[in-house]
Amino acid sequence: MKMVAASKLRRSQERVISARPYAIQMQRVLRSVAARVDSSIHPLLSLRDRSPDSRTLVIVITGDKGLCGSFNTNVIKGAATYVGGSADPCVLGLIGRRGRDFFARRRFETMFERIGIADKPTFAHAEDIGEVAVDAFTSAQVDRVMLVYNEFRSVMSQRVVVDQLLPIAHADVEGAPSAGGEHVGDVTSTDETVAGESGPPGSHIDYLYEPAAAEIFEQLLPRYVDVQVYRALLESTAAFFAAQMTAMDTATKNATDMIASLTLYMNKVRQAAITREIIEVVSGAEAL
Repeated sequence: MKMVAASKLRRSQERVISARPYAIQMQRVLRSVAARVDSSIHPLLSLRDRSPDSRTLVIVITGDKGLCGSFNTNVIKGAATYVGGSADPCVLGLIGRRGRDFFARRRFETMFERIGIADKPTFAHAEDIGEVAVDAFTSAQVDRVMLVYNEFRSVMSQRVVVDQLLPIAHADVEGAPSAGGEHVGDVTSTDETVAGESGPPGSHIDYLYEPAAAEIFEQLLPRYVDVQVYRALLESTAAFFAAQMTAMDTATKNATDMIASLTLYMNKVRQAAITREIIEVVSGAEAL
């Protein structure tokens, strides 16, 4: 199982790495378009005042299977801690059988659940989840949407992350990239530059957008939500297989140690039995 998990982990890592440039460029385009429109009026950016009817949708991403150490336990504990400490009532969106089973047994209110996508998520899955979240937010069923998942950092390290999905933070769409570039996940990317006749190195490209920038901005924001959900799904999948590989490696070592211990014990028992039989034979011979 360790070898199977290692193979799946490698493929999951490749998917995470290949998705990061798209996420980086999406944020760049979003910021570029936001500079040309009034972004404050878009419903996905609106911050709502707290009221007695305020609710938060918490999307919890766990695995469908076990044998992965504390992977599922940690993310469930992180979600339960957030829900318990939230000032507003929470409703859950559950992705993964382990999280669904845990919260269903405790009768938490659930808006939706998705089972069977944790091992190999696709962008279509992310679009489906993003659409549910956007509809719930824009229809005022909830005033905030949070994502709780395990972030893949390395084979030996996964971190529980609680991210705000909606409303989209203004810094994500209006913040200017720093001189050193943007940091997304473990990949740092520098700003696009134009050198030579078009300008000195480090100058920003000024794009012309067709159709109007406002129309593009209207379509980009829901897409941005889908990308964030997809990134969380990929991170969680890679973290799951890393945790499973580590758990199976530990289980293999423990099983090897147990086999060695039991083999030694059986050899001692066998040796004692042989010694006892020899003593009985010798004693019988002396008696004759």
